[in-house]
Amino acid sequence: MYNETMFKLPPIMIGSKEILPIVEGGKGINISTGITAGAWALEGGIGTFSGTNPDFYNENGDYIPYKFEGKTRRERQAELIEQSIKGCVKHAEIARSKAPKGFINMNVLWEMGGCEIVLEETLKSASKLIDGITCGAGMPYKLAEICAKYGIFYFPIVSSARAFGVLWKRTYKNFKEFLGAVVYEDPWIAGGHNGLSSHENPLEPQNPYERIVELRSTMDSFGLQETAIIIAGGVWNLREWEKYIDNSTIGKVAFQFGTRPLITQESPISDAWKKRIFELKKGDVFLNKFSPTGFYSSGVYNKFLANLDQRSKRQIEFSETESEIFSQFLEYGPRSRKIYIKPEDKPRAESWIQEGFSEILKTPDNTIVFETTATARQIHEDQANCVGCLSVCRFSNWCQKNETTGKKPDPRSFCIQKTLQSIGHNGSLDDNLLFAGTNIYRFAEDPFYQGNFIPTVKELVNAIKEGR
Repeated sequence: MYNETMFKLPPIMIGSKEILPIVEGGKGINISTGITAGAWALEGGIGTFSGTNPDFYNENGDYIPYKFEGKTRRERQAELIEQSIKGCVKHAEIARSKAPKGFINMNVLWEMGGCEIVLEETLKSASKLIDGITCGAGMPYKLAEICAKYGIFYFPIVSSARAFGVLWKRTYKNFKEFLGAVVYEDPWIAGGHNGLSSHENPLEPQNPYERIVELRSTMDSFGLQETAIIIAGGVWNLREWEKYIDNSTIGKVAFQFGTRPLITQESPISDAWKKRIFELKKGDVFLNKFSPTGFYSSGVYNKFLANLDQRSKRQIEFSETESEIFSQFLEYGPRSRKIYIKPEDKPRAESWIQEGFSEILKTPDNTIVFETTATARQIHEDQANCVGCLSVCRFSNWCQKNETTGKKPDPRSFCIQKTLQSIGHNGSLDDNLLFAGTNIYRFAEDPFYQGNFIPTVKELVNAIKEGR
């Protein structure tokens, strides 16, 4: 048992509420729910449900799958938004019923389709049920204004002091009283989408302590000494983070747990998924840039990611016209159109075609990839069925503002709505995306989970408080 006399965990204040500085990380679609959020908030921490296309239910509590009847992407996005709002309100009601006095947050991706509408309409109905909005995946300039309008707190997710500084100077400075906390999410080891910038090397992780010190310095310069930093990404047990607690250089802190809540009695992921998690080993998580958002993301390297990885490796440059550099032709499509490739790439192209990857798919970057006929057909079908779940999608070339990015759809990516809805409803563990942080292998090694023990949220929070 961890000796509590060696370990102090000062509470943080958000508004008038004293909060245990332990936060449930929001995971969508349908992984962080009203049930998990309510259970977490009941233990004194911040419970978080996902507002990214959550499930909704009829009056009998039966799950109602999302349905789309619109003929255009714009029409289908409107249907998605309407159903998402219903789901958000329902999960807020569930969470609040379980923790009447607890602190409940809703987590959203700023770059999800219709994010502003979902926030506005959800808060019109449920602002008295929700204490705060956690938001990342983009630069949510309007987050503060929307939350202030309904008198609730906002919790921006950033991966650098620079990002927070930009947000503060542009809009957040006008809504200081509603800033609940700032979430620092490590862009190298957090699960799901990561905030790596273009000038940061994905293969060279930086020390989180130095980045958090820089964030605190920036916040202090704005008069935010009393505002807590919520440390996220790679947080497993608090003994490993002792130097961050009661540290005058860093100031007030809380800790967000995104991976460990996957294995609880309340967690909605399938029993098969939980079993697979206990089998994972160090190195099984793959940092990649296949997401249609364009962001880096981390997931379990299964058949789904392996196929994307191999597809991108079956890629060469091409030209529509013959030239000295692009002097070898390939025929593609039902009309046997010609494109031109480099002589040194011709043997590889012919080899892939002989292996069955006979379909040539163009990318937005003047390259082509080679796929099987069945997979190419599925890619085209998924692109055609786009429901506008993102504000901008490189896979389908959907753009919320103009309805198209003006670029070719990118076959090196995938339909994220399809796969996350599937895995959230007992879909194949091999053929779907399994978001995960790099620490997920620790379930198999941690004595707390010996014998594949699955705790309740209460048992997990108590273990975290004890430094286990």
